[in-house]
Amino acid sequence: MIDKFSNKSTIDKPSFDQGLFWVSLILIAIGLIMVYSSSISFAESSKLTKHQNYFFLLRQSIYISLGFFVGFIIFQIPIRWWQKMSPYLFMAGMVSLILVLIPGIGHVVNGSRRWISLFVFNIQPSEFMKLFTAMYASDYVLRKSKEIGSFLKGFLPMAAVIMLLGALLLLEPDFGAFAVILVIAMCTLILGGIDKKILMGLSIVAPIGMAALIYSSDYRYQRLVGFFNPWADPYGKGYQLSHALIAFGRGEFFGVGLGGSVEKLLYLPEAHTDFILAVLAEEFGFFGVLIVIGLFSWLVIRAFGIAKEAIINESYYSALLSQGIGIWFGTQGIINMGVNMGLLPTKGLTLPLLSYGGSGILANMIALAILLRIDWENRRGLRGI
Repeated sequence: MIDKFSNKSTIDKPSFDQGLFWVSLILIAIGLIMVYSSSISFAESSKLTKHQNYFFLLRQSIYISLGFFVGFIIFQIPIRWWQKMSPYLFMAGMVSLILVLIPGIGHVVNGSRRWISLFVFNIQPSEFMKLFTAMYASDYVLRKSKEIGSFLKGFLPMAAVIMLLGALLLLEPDFGAFAVILVIAMCTLILGGIDKKILMGLSIVAPIGMAALIYSSDYRYQRLVGFFNPWADPYGKGYQLSHALIAFGRGEFFGVGLGGSVEKLLYLPEAHTDFILAVLAEEFGFFGVLIVIGLFSWLVIRAFGIAKEAIINESYYSALLSQGIGIWFGTQGIINMGVNMGLLPTKGLTLPLLSYGGSGILANMIALAILLRIDWENRRGLRGI
């Protein structure tokens, strides 16, 4: 295998994954265009934006520029450093989630306390906790490799930590982030070799737990009711979903054209964040949605491909972290797309790389920089460097 990757034709290949870089760049560019298109009416009508139609475009451009700058620095850091720091980053993330809940520190938007105000912009710790969870779970699996099959010594400590994290997220409340983090952690344990009996127990307990969380909260229950029949109350609990479905219906196969969306004219709430795909569907139709799904699918598959290459290099932390990032992007992408299409109840999750949001785009671009670094180290390892 080493000989295969050490010949001249292989050495002449680029030292990083250009496909991953360009697919990510295309998704970011599509997102920037759609953030501007979907936010114009809201920005013009709001006093908070001083009625500037380019307000969200400008802010998202700044966040993306910052993401490239931070991403370049992150790319220079060896993966072994992230492995060493993963428990500390995870603990720092937990502390930030506690700070969010403290009045005067945590910033409330639309009834949810999910942000810490830094005066210039707000930071949302739950977005970074997704990455920190992938890092911590990957390191945990390797540290507990001999005990990972044990319920008491392998599974239970990790489950307890995730439940504590979930409790903090549900207090914000941020059920969507908790669902994504739970999937990242549990899938990492499964990939690390969790016992099949524990897995079978999870498949029974997890749906029951999720159902209990939904029925214990009135707002989550009402979202579920609105999901099953949005047209029963199109001006109440079914409002968001009904307008998202109208947007998809108007788009048909090739859309009404960029800028031609009607639903973004203050009909569809959160058009530039949670429901940006619905506006994209209205303006670019089924064809546009298919392209976005295809790009996301390639990104997730490539993350697992990079993990496979890391296993060949015997870089098991890198492999698990690559898979964790792929699971994160895939899970959050599926949930957001499912919500926009009426296949899943409304969760309040953004679409990675596309939706407006400083913390979200920064966390996404940092994760991609780490993924590119893993691929870079893989290529050097396969060449024997």
